[in-house]
Amino acid sequence: MQTTIQQWGNSLALRIPKAFAQQTRVKKGSLVNLTLKNGRVIVEPLTRRKYTLRQLVSRITARNRHSETNWGRHRGKERW
Repeated sequence: MQTTIQQWGNSLALRIPKAFAQQTRVKKGSLVNLTLKNGRVIVEPLTRRKYTLRQLVSRITARNRHSETNWGRHRGKERW
């Protein structure tokens, strides 16, 4: 498919046809990786990995755990 590079402010823009966007699951606000390889521009969609709470908590170690924070005296009706 042939398309045209257009001006967008001080930058250039490439309009992605709807069929391409649907096939690659790219939409407005999607993150992409833009690279050059052998004089070619390569645009690759980045997928955001979804983590479960269990996966995140499993990565907590004594080394990366922070200590408690002293927020000062009680105010209002908090219970400690």
